Amino acid sequence: MENNHDIDKKFNDASQSVEEPATFPGFDKVWAKVEIKLDNKEKKKVIPIWFSYGIAASLIIGLGAFYFIDKKDVVDISKPNLVQNTVSAKVNSKVEVTNSIVKSNIEKEIVVVPSQKENQVLVYSNVVPEPVKAPIILVPQQGDYRVASNPYYMEPDHDGVLDKDDEPQDMREVVVTGALGIRKRQDVISSSTQISNSNVIQSLQGSVAGIKISNNSNNNGWLYNQSYNNNPVNYLQGQIPSNTISGILSQNILIRGAASLDWNNQPLIVIDGVVKDQNFLSKLNSQQIKSVDILKDASASALYGSRASNGVIVITTKKLSRKERKALKQIQKVHDSINLSKQIKQSNSEEYDAFVENPFELTKNQSVSTFSIDVDKAAYSNVRRMINNGEIVNKNAIRIEEMINYFKYDYPQPKNEQPFSINTEYNDAPWNSKHKLLKIGLQGKNIPMDRLPSSNFVFLIDVSGSMDAVNKLPLLKSSFKVLLDQLRPQDKVGIVVYAGSAGMVLPPTSAKEKNKIIEALDKLQAGGSTAGGQGIELAYKLAQENFINGGNNRVIIATDGDFNVGASSTGDLQTLIEEKRKSGVFLTCLGFGMGNFKDNHMETLANKGNGNYAYIDNMQEANKFLGKEFAGSMYAIAKDVKIQIEFNPKFVKSYRLIGYENRKLKNEDFTNDKIDAGELGNGHTVTALYEVIPSDVKSEFLPKENDLKYTKNTSDENFNDELATVKFRYKKPDGNTSSEIVQIVNNTNESISSASEDFKFASSVAWFGLVLRNSDLIKNKDLIEVEKLSKKGKGNDEEGYRSEFMNLVETYRSIQK
Repeated sequence: MENNHDIDKKFNDASQSVEEPATFPGFDKVWAKVEIKLDNKEKKKVIPIWFSYGIAASLIIGLGAFYFIDKKDVVDISKPNLVQNTVSAKVNSKVEVTNSIVKSNIEKEIVVVPSQKENQVLVYSNVVPEPVKAPIILVPQQGDYRVASNPYYMEPDHDGVLDKDDEPQDMREVVVTGALGIRKRQDVISSSTQISNSNVIQSLQGSVAGIKISNNSNNNGWLYNQSYNNNPVNYLQGQIPSNTISGILSQNILIRGAASLDWNNQPLIVIDGVVKDQNFLSKLNSQQIKSVDILKDASASALYGSRASNGVIVITTKKLSRKERKALKQIQKVHDSINLSKQIKQSNSEEYDAFVENPFELTKNQSVSTFSIDVDKAAYSNVRRMINNGEIVNKNAIRIEEMINYFKYDYPQPKNEQPFSINTEYNDAPWNSKHKLLKIGLQGKNIPMDRLPSSNFVFLIDVSGSMDAVNKLPLLKSSFKVLLDQLRPQDKVGIVVYAGSAGMVLPPTSAKEKNKIIEALDKLQAGGSTAGGQGIELAYKLAQENFINGGNNRVIIATDGDFNVGASSTGDLQTLIEEKRKSGVFLTCLGFGMGNFKDNHMETLANKGNGNYAYIDNMQEANKFLGKEFAGSMYAIAKDVKIQIEFNPKFVKSYRLIGYENRKLKNEDFTNDKIDAGELGNGHTVTALYEVIPSDVKSEFLPKENDLKYTKNTSDENFNDELATVKFRYKKPDGNTSSEIVQIVNNTNESISSASEDFKFASSVAWFGLVLRNSDLIKNKDLIEVEKLSKKGKGNDEEGYRSEFMNLVETYRSIQK
C-alpha cells in the first residue's frame, strides 16, 4: 500500500502536467482534510485477502456437519465452529487446495482428514467423534409397531417400540437405525440364518440396517418377503434355505416356516379367527396383514383338534373388531400355555397306576373270564395329547379298552324292553398269525332327549393354584358352556368350588337362567392348595339336598386330579367315593391339563363312584364328550353291567382279555349284586376283544401246561359248534337287583378280509395300543400295517374321528424314525 508522500508527489505531478497553477483557491483546507482521513486509515487493522476464503470454507464445513447429523452418520458433529484453528499467513497460496479437499469429502458424505504433506494446509477441529455403535436390530413381534413411516429415519421410544400413532401404512416401509461403518460383506448359509449389517451392509446402505430372517416355525411367524426401497432382498436370495424372498413386484404371500409343513396334506388356514381356504389366502393383500403364526403339534391341536393335524397358519389382519382382538388374544394364551408345557415333557409329575397286561389262560384250567364294562374314554385323548406334543408316551397311560371305546360302532338297537343289544364277531387276529379275535359289542338304547328325566347337576370345579393355566381353568369354563347348551329349562345346575377349602358359588339354578350360570363360571379364578375331599363332600351334599326322585342326579368334577389337602391318596379317595355312591348320585370326572396331571386319582373316582371319565385336551374333545355325546355321557340307562364268558375247550386252547386289566372281577362276583361295576349311557356302545388260540394251533404264547390228577382235561359232552357262552348282568339306574341276558357264540373259520369294518377298525386300535405298550404278547409291531388295517375299517366316518386316529398312527410312526 502506498504512503502519503507518494500521494503528494503524484498529485503535484498531475497538477503540473496540465500547466495550471501549483495551487488552487482553498487547496490547503482540502488537503488538510485528506491527510486527516489518510491518518485514520493507517490506524485500521490490515485484513488479509484470504480471510474471505476461510469464511467460505467454515460455512461449507458447518453445513456438512449438519448434513451428517441429519443422516445419523458415525460422527456426531455437535460443534460446527472451528474453535481453536490456527492458520499461517505464509501459506495463503494453498487455501484453494484445502477448500477443494473439504468440498470433495463433503460430497462423498464422509469426513476425511487428509494426510499431512509439505506446504499443505490442514483444518483441525476439537470435535471428538463418538464410538461406532452397532445397529439396533428390531425384530417385529406380534402387537408391536416396529416399522417407521420414514424409511430413512426412526426415533424409537426407550423400549425400542414405536407408538400406536406410528402404525405403518405400508408393509414396504422399513426401519433404518444404527451407525453404519464400512464392513466387508460375507456369505452366511445355515438352517437358521440371521443377516445383519455386518453381512450385507454395503448392499443395504441407505435402505435397511438389520434384518432378522429365520425359518423356525416356532417363531412369531412374521412375513419377511416384503419389498424394500432399492430392493435389498436381491442380495439375500440363495442364502437362506427353506425360505423364498420375493422382490418388489411380487404379490404372493410367502410365510416363514411354512416349508416345514407337509403341503401334500394342506394345513388349516385361519384368518382373523375364521377358517379359510388357500385361494382366499393367495388373494389377501399383504399390506393388510399384521402378523402370521404357524402352529404345530400341541399348540395346533389344543385350539383346532384333528383339523390341525397338518399344522395351522393363523393370520391376523390390521383391521379387527374388539371382539376379534379378544378372541385372538385368548388363542395366543392357549398357544403360549402349550409351548410352556413342552418344557416339562419328561420332568413332569403326572401319575398313572401301573398294571400288567392280561396273560393267556389255559381253557382247560380256567374256562371262565369275568369283568366289568368300562365306558371311560380318557386314555385315548390323553395318549393323543402326548403323541401330538412329541412326548414319550407313558406305558401305564395306555388302557386299550378306553382307546377302543373312544369310537362308536355300528351296532343295532336293542329289541323289546332290553336296555342294550349284544353283538359278537369272530375272526383273525392281525398281530399274531393263526390266532383269532372275538369281538363283543353292546349297544345302549337311544332314548330321545324329551323323554329323558330331569337333571340335577352339581359342577364341582377345582380352582386351586395348579389350575392356573390356559389349558386348565379357562378351557374348563369353555367346556362347561358347551354342556349348558344341551340343558333344558327343567334341568338344574349348582356350582361348588374347592381350593384351600370348599364353598358353594351358585345354588341349584334352572338352566333357563343360563346367563346367571355363565356369569358365575366366568368369575372363577385359580389360586391356593387343593382340598379335593372337602369339595366332594360338599358337592354330594348339595346334590342330595336337591335330589330328584326318578331323575338324573349327577356330580361333574373337573380337575387335574392334584389333591393335596385332606383325602388325597388313592385309597382315601376310593373309600370316600364308595360311600358317596350309595346316595344314588352318579359321577362324571373331567380331567384337564398336563405336567402335574393325576390320572390315577381320576380313574379311581370314576371306577368306584358309579361314573365315567374323560380327558379334555382341547375344545374339539369338549364338543365331542359334552356336546355330541351329551346324552350318553350324562344319562345312565343301566348300571353295574358285568360280562362273563365261558370258552369251550373243544375249540379254544387258550385265551386272553385285551385290556380291562383294572376291571377284572372274580368269577363269583358276577352274581353278587353288592359288587360295583360299570354304567352304560344312553345310546352308548361298549366293545371288548378276546384273543383266542384255537385248539389245533401251536403257539409260542401258550402257557405251560401242568399235569393235573383230579381235574377233567377233556369234555365228553357235545356242544356242537359253540365257541363260547356270553352272559350279561345289569341293574336299572335306580334298581338294586340285577337281571341276566345270555347269548351263544358259534365257532367260525372266517378270514380278516371278510371281517366287518367295525371289526377291522377296533382291532387296529387295539393293535396300536399293544405297540405303544411294547407288548411281549404280539409278534407283528409294524405300524404301517396298523395304519393299513385302520384305513380298511374307516367306513363312513362322518365326524372324522377315525381319520384322526389314522393321522395319529402316522404321527407316532414318524416320531419313531
